[in-house]
Amino acid sequence: MQNKGWRLYAVLIVLILSGLQGCEENAVVDVNTSIENGSWGYDKKINVPVQITDASKLYNLYFNLRHTSQYQYSNIFVLIHQKAKGVKTITERREFKLAYPDGEWLGSGTGNFYSYQLLFRKDYKFPSAGTYTFEIEQNMRDNPLKEVIDVGLRVEPVSAN
Repeated sequence: MQNKGWRLYAVLIVLILSGLQGCEENAVVDVNTSIENGSWGYDKKINVPVQITDASKLYNLYFNLRHTSQYQYSNIFVLIHQKAKGVKTITERREFKLAYPDGEWLGSGTGNFYSYQLLFRKDYKFPSAGTYTFEIEQNMRDNPLKEVIDVGLRVEPVSAN
């Protein structure tokens, strides 16, 4: 009888380890920064360092956002600055749609919060290996922009599927 218990235990361990391998994270970075009091001011720029070790790969870059259901707009404008030593700074102004015309949020909702990972560069090739800093700032008319909970960046290599 003890032999059966041991086998069951061994099978459970193998299943758990297999499941963990299946959930392996492939993002170079996936971070969010909390916005104090849910008020994102022009002076509160979010800085995310990204270490690129293989510049021959293609990457997808995402703007991460989480807001409350009281957020007043169906979109958001941000400025995204990409900086690196010896490389020209790239600045982009991006608009991201957050809701359908009828007001229904596009993000995934949990309680009073809505989360987004919004693609802003697809199949992007970094100029060279090294550390890049992405600086994200809100670019709406409101200052501060209310009901924004956190902001971040995800950089992931494009899979060769």
